Amino acid sequence: MSLNIVVCVKQVANPDYFSEITLDPETGAIQREKVPSVLNPVDENAIEEALRLREKYSGKVTAISMGPPQAKEVLDWALTLGADEAILLCDRAFAAGDTLATAYVLAAGIKAICPVDIIFCGNEAVDGATQQVGPQIAELLGYPHISNVSELIVNEDKTAVATRIIEYGHLKMEAKLPVLVSVSREINQPRTATAEGIFSLMDKVFRTWSLNDVTVDEKNIGLTGSPTRVGKVYEQKNERQRLILKGAPEEMVNTTIEKLRQEGLI
Repeated sequence: MSLNIVVCVKQVANPDYFSEITLDPETGAIQREKVPSVLNPVDENAIEEALRLREKYSGKVTAISMGPPQAKEVLDWALTLGADEAILLCDRAFAAGDTLATAYVLAAGIKAICPVDIIFCGNEAVDGATQQVGPQIAELLGYPHISNVSELIVNEDKTAVATRIIEYGHLKMEAKLPVLVSVSREINQPRTATAEGIFSLMDKVFRTWSLNDVTVDEKNIGLTGSPTRVGKVYEQKNERQRLILKGAPEEMVNTTIEKLRQEGLI
């Protein structure tokens, strides 16, 4: 059995630098210029699961992303880890899209390389955390989908048995291929890049597709095709009263208790 696998990946701001993200005081827009970008962490688990299936059954793994030209960096990383091909959906017309408009463009890109057996996504992106794009892609393609998957078994009869994390336990689900699977971090331990993988990057197929390379209705892409609207963006600041106590421990404890009583907190 040979599998044609697609992995959707996203370039996001490095979570280690989230505290350095600021807002434009006039427009309210998020400013990320000083924050380095990385591959969305759980997308690396999605890549790993795709590679393991290809190694078991043979086939091809294609990494796909929608984003600006610099998103090529995360696709190059996917190729370095072992993906066979990569596609970047890049056009100004795609910009400013919400999750639905993004899923619509990604689904159009995947349709262009169909038939596809399995689509992998990370369960959520660290910047938006909506968990919407994967299921929306599946709905647009008419595929069954299973989210928050911590274990996946694909059988020779092209059925997928997945264990998904739910509150207070796990749920086992089965679906016929083609299927979209959104994975959690618990599903595997991603491999590290090798020197061989780095050197092989030059021999891998990388494509950049614009609006003219996919079949889309322009009313469904970008800001125009986004039913979600951001009403306001603001920075939440918490100002707290500060009290510095001095003296013996017993005195400070008594003072603290009295202060809390005065504030009605105890």
